[in-house]
Amino acid sequence: MTVLDEVGHSAALLRTLPRELMVYKFGIDELMTKLRILSEEFDFANQHDPIEHLASRVKSPEAILDKLARKDLEPSIEAIREHIEDVAGIRVVCPFVPDVYLVAEMLGRQDDVEIVKTKDYIAAPKPNGYRSLHLIVRIPVFLSDRVERVKVEIQMRTVGMDFWAAVEHKLFYKYAGTAPADFADELRGAAEIAADLDTRMTALHQRLQSGQS
Repeated sequence: MTVLDEVGHSAALLRTLPRELMVYKFGIDELMTKLRILSEEFDFANQHDPIEHLASRVKSPEAILDKLARKDLEPSIEAIREHIEDVAGIRVVCPFVPDVYLVAEMLGRQDDVEIVKTKDYIAAPKPNGYRSLHLIVRIPVFLSDRVERVKVEIQMRTVGMDFWAAVEHKLFYKYAGTAPADFADELRGAAEIAADLDTRMTALHQRLQSGQS
């Protein structure tokens, strides 16, 4: 494919992407409703809300095109559906580590939620210290003329993990290429401190629960 062909295909994709991204947005809406119901119902039954807060986003057309290019993929709707798994994203922030796995388990038990892939960066953190549970799920979206099964990436983590990830992202992009030599070590050390805090807070929570039973 020539450069002109690629430009033409990218321009055509940009014209058709809005409808496609709307379907991804509907997939997020479906899952956000499910998560809010699980949160409220579990809190009512157990006096403990396993979800601290939720956030979501759909990738911009420009970010999608950039990712297709980086993966050396043809700019097409088919390539997006097949190879780009984080067009739609949800972040679930939980109070404690056990809550992360609890919410994932409850969501996976729903008949219309298919868990396509799981990456557990809590059990096996990334080399930089990043910790989170990633799920790729597929959910049906009922449109006026068809049913689309949409992939959504769900990142699940504790408040401590979320704070570390947010700050690490800001620091990395601000100082990339100019950071001190020990910058990576400091980040890993901070991630270990956050993990220790998660462990301590979970233990305190469990002690309170056992005292109430």
